[in-house]
Amino acid sequence: MVTVDDAVWRMVGRERLSLADLLAGLTARQWEQGSLCTRWRVKDVAAHLVMTPLREPPVRTLAGALVRQRGHLWDAGWEVVVTYADRRPCEGIVADLRSEATSRERPVFVRDANILFDLVVHGQDVAVPLGIERPVPADTAVVALDRAWATGWPFHARRRLGRTRLEAEDCAWAAGEGPRVTGSAGDLLLLATGRTGAALERLRGPGLDALRSLTPR
Repeated sequence: MVTVDDAVWRMVGRERLSLADLLAGLTARQWEQGSLCTRWRVKDVAAHLVMTPLREPPVRTLAGALVRQRGHLWDAGWEVVVTYADRRPCEGIVADLRSEATSRERPVFVRDANILFDLVVHGQDVAVPLGIERPVPADTAVVALDRAWATGWPFHARRRLGRTRLEAEDCAWAAGEGPRVTGSAGDLLLLATGRTGAALERLRGPGLDALRSLTPR
């Protein structure tokens, strides 16, 4: 089990507050815009991020969605998040992100070690389609990239990308061996977590040709 120390929890709090500030400045149309997550609006992504410290959804709610979605986890997750988002006003989601910024609570099926990188990646899922640059603090970027690289299902970043050399331009992080690909930590996180189409538009280097055969998420 990967343990999460106080420094990482402080990063979690900082990311939640930063994302709340970004969301507070969005128009109603921007809240309804599609994110980089298939079928998820910006509002749905924001709702997902605030559900974690609120310990949502209960296991029975997710189990019911899994039954309705015939065992498809992604579809069940989408159903639960959209249902939650539709019953919460945008300003309520922002307020909850702020009030729960330092919370260490989570649903029983969420791992502590995934909370920070989930926040960072979903921050990019919101910002990129809105045309907003969302830099990732260097210390946060290293922790998030290390976790994304080490995680197996569902992204398998090491297996998919290990034959290229990935190098972040805004923090001290690199992984893999082969043709070089460079970009911001946020863009490398998009690549590592399967947002391939969006990532390839923003990354640079001779290794891009090898990555174009990867299936976009």
